[in-house]
Amino acid sequence: MAQTDSGTTANTETTLPDLIAQLVPPPVPEAISLWPQTPLAKTLLAILSVFAIYLIWRAFRHYRKNAYRRAALKALRTVQDDPGEIAELLRRTALAVYPRQRVAGLTGADWLAFLNRQYPGDAFNGETGEALLRGAYKKCAPNAALTAAAHRWIRTHKTEIQSPPTGAGTTAPQPEGSP
Repeated sequence: MAQTDSGTTANTETTLPDLIAQLVPPPVPEAISLWPQTPLAKTLLAILSVFAIYLIWRAFRHYRKNAYRRAALKALRTVQDDPGEIAELLRRTALAVYPRQRVAGLTGADWLAFLNRQYPGDAFNGETGEALLRGAYKKCAPNAALTAAAHRWIRTHKTEIQSPPTGAGTTAPQPEGSP
């Protein structure tokens, strides 16, 4: 204890609050940059950016390319299983994607064979195909199976024309000397 001029003793001991008051806050560190620092990281970032832009461009192109499918599916929801309207919708859809000279003249069995060739299925054979052909020329009863087949065809048809299998519609050659 130390004595002051007036003769009283002063408490010179340092207390914890006094020590805390003497503390100086540490300096704030510089902000850490999130930008890649190494050339390899910058190169990888550039490659990933180019790849992402390419994927976005491809997705946009695919979206635009299939606009006719979305429009046809939207129209199919409004036809209420009417074979006549479905026949017209399928024809319009085919004309939107395939060359007119290859599609416009197809009728009857050739039209059904074309539809079956262009997608992975054969839903237009049998009664469904007959309903499609009849519906184009006269009023027919609603046909839910035809609507389902048209929906599958619109969603999954190939955009390139698939040629008929070789030898389709032709007879096998007869060996010489046979009647």
